[in-house]
Amino acid sequence: MRDTRPHRYRRLQRQDLTFERDVARALDGLPEWVQQRLENVAVIVDDEPSSQQLAETGLQPGEILYGLYEGVPLGLEAGPFPLPARIVLFRRHLVQDFRRGAALRREIRRTIIHEVGHHFGLSEADIERLGYE
Repeated sequence: MRDTRPHRYRRLQRQDLTFERDVARALDGLPEWVQQRLENVAVIVDDEPSSQQLAETGLQPGEILYGLYEGVPLGLEAGPFPLPARIVLFRRHLVQDFRRGAALRREIRRTIIHEVGHHFGLSEADIERLGYE
């Protein structure tokens, strides 16, 4: 069967699959002990942050956000009915700033490590000191 979708749509779809594959590879490249502590953390790819996500982070519309950790960090009391923890990567901002190839893969990995740091309870200052600001 011939693919009759517009050429631009096919290209965007391929880019989405490539991005998600790069995310999966970055996660697979994390040390095993880190992967084990991420078993109950969903990793989500969204196009861009919602206005609610921007408000919760204190960023203004137009400011860049590559990723976000949502949840209760390990070791902290989550309460009686905690929502599942998740790491959200924002494809549009990452692709706009890093295009594709090695630079994009590096930034995906860096963003994942940054958000994993929050899952482990690290602050922005801690993460910055480690070089993953």
